[in-house]
Amino acid sequence: RVTEKTLSKKGVEVENIFQTKYGALKVSDLVGKKFGTKVSLSKGYAYVLHPTPELWTKSLPHRTQILYATDIAMVILQLELKPGCVVVESGTGSGSLSHSLIRTIAPSGHLHTYDFHEQRSEKARQEFEEHGLQDLVTCYHRDVCESGFELQDAADAVFLDLPHPWKVVPHAKKALKKSGGRICSFSPCVEQVQQTCEALKSLGFTEISTIECLLREFQVRKITLPVFDPDFDPLAHRDNSTEQNGDSGETEAKKRKLDRPSEKETKFVTGVPLTSMPGHTGYLTFATLPPSL
Repeated sequence: RVTEKTLSKKGVEVENIFQTKYGALKVSDLVGKKFGTKVSLSKGYAYVLHPTPELWTKSLPHRTQILYATDIAMVILQLELKPGCVVVESGTGSGSLSHSLIRTIAPSGHLHTYDFHEQRSEKARQEFEEHGLQDLVTCYHRDVCESGFELQDAADAVFLDLPHPWKVVPHAKKALKKSGGRICSFSPCVEQVQQTCEALKSLGFTEISTIECLLREFQVRKITLPVFDPDFDPLAHRDNSTEQNGDSGETEAKKRKLDRPSEKETKFVTGVPLTSMPGHTGYLTFATLPPSL
């Protein structure tokens, strides 16, 4: 929670100031501002944005590794979530995915989220209350690998982010509604995927598939390229220049470069892929539990 005043290391109440790469931001400058307002920083400016799950994912305190927007979007799509759905999640972690799930199933759905680490579970519960989401989510401190979910015929979808997800598949089947549902398992290693798929198949799940989401960003730029000249022979031109100038070192080399006939160039707008891109995060395994007749 952001407040105008904060305590210093000496325990003295001082003005709350955030340091950013665009300079200092005084929290008091945000009081009374509408979302979308432009505020001044000491070395630039910023905009006051309405809080969203995407912004929370980028700024949350990391207690564990988290899922980011690319994987989160695919999870919500493949689990076929909508307002009113009941979702089971394990583990809670830092709450990155949890906030996006809650937004999708609100206002009449509910999220049951589990974590075996008591402090992480309690911290997540506090954050949900601070964000006004306590009516849409219930946090549990529980080792679901050993004890299961204690939910039966209740969930429309189950999400697993665990070291041994195949151990939880039987409990997930019990938690899903008898009318059927969807399950997703996030695993960084393909060996985990193999064992999870075997467990899903043995318990009657269908439509089992595993995907990896890789985001490749393109930037639209205007670039310049030489126009191809079929009559120009660069090797012959280089040999002629060598015979005329001799081997006179760097100065003559620069002269040969200047003597080269000017090439025609063209400019055009195109999409250029970035030289670096996010790599592997994890594998998403999806499956469907058919209705029980």
